[in-house]
Amino acid sequence: MSLTTEAQDVVRRLAEGWTLKSHRHLDGRKECLLHPLGAASAQPVPMETVRQLQQHRLIDSNMKFPAATYLLTERGRAMAAQLGAGNADEGPLTSRNWS
Repeated sequence: MSLTTEAQDVVRRLAEGWTLKSHRHLDGRKECLLHPLGAASAQPVPMETVRQLQQHRLIDSNMKFPAATYLLTERGRAMAAQLGAGNADEGPLTSRNWS
């Protein structure tokens, strides 16, 4: 599986406890932001990166409005471990029994 450097970084950060959210606005805009633990400001993530992670089934969404939260699937946790991320099995937003 070939992931961009940015996609790999998102997987690592999710495994470290960061939160990826898709914010939908009333005017139809949609933006993805990676929220760190703590008070630092969120970082924008291109939609292409989010789509790539979804296509490889590394993340899935809870489909909430106005801000959907993405979580690592089991496949995503395995990828995070391959990438040397912290303890991917204990990240707060991961799923179990979901490929």
